[in-house]
Amino acid sequence: MKKEKVIANLNPLFLCGIAHRGYHNEQFTENGMKAFENAIKNNLAIELDVHLTTDNQLIVCHDEELKRTTGKEGIIEDLSVKEIKDNYKLLDGGEVPTFQEVLEFVNEKVPLVVELKVFRRNYKALANRLKEELANIKDKRNIFLISFDPRSLFPFKNSGFMRSLLVTPSHYYTYMFRHLFESVDLDMKMFDKKKIQKYTKKHLVNVWTIQSKDDFEKVYPYVDTVTFQHFDCEYIKNRLKEKNNL
Repeated sequence: MKKEKVIANLNPLFLCGIAHRGYHNEQFTENGMKAFENAIKNNLAIELDVHLTTDNQLIVCHDEELKRTTGKEGIIEDLSVKEIKDNYKLLDGGEVPTFQEVLEFVNEKVPLVVELKVFRRNYKALANRLKEELANIKDKRNIFLISFDPRSLFPFKNSGFMRSLLVTPSHYYTYMFRHLFESVDLDMKMFDKKKIQKYTKKHLVNVWTIQSKDDFEKVYPYVDTVTFQHFDCEYIKNRLKEKNNL
């Protein structure tokens, strides 16, 4: 899909920078409510990750393993929501949130980039559950769906939600599927490729994960927006607003 059409189907805030796993820092654990609240306060689009539990619910966490953000071992896909709520807390003291809790908390104040985290080939069940969770979204321009696994994005074709395929150098072969989706979301290491640079001229492209001014300036000529962390959001917003005429 051409860039202009994709942009018309997205909340313009996506083009002002995207807070990676919420606007987190040493005080606010990634993918937690405090990090999401911080993003809302700074008027930032939020990127988050969803996993499917044993009771067919969606938990928001980057890793399938809970250890890094809670200090306690456990695979999300092997646990129920109740088991997670009863036995795990984020390092900042908050609960590991469900996707439904995040939707209610954010309430479309800012848009969300939702990454489908496929585990043990559960792409179909994961996509179906996410479809159910998104049924009551008032404005579909507030949701952008992304995944490394194209199979998890296929069920959202013609859903009204824009989709972006995540591509990394280690799995560059998936780039061949780019034309099946509205956009691509690229590892910042990929922009030295002429093929990538040419693609960005007519298609909407996001890059991850920007953590410094040098990172940002290297990709700035080629991208429409960036996913960032541990970096000044005002610098990101001002530069992207200028580029995107917002």
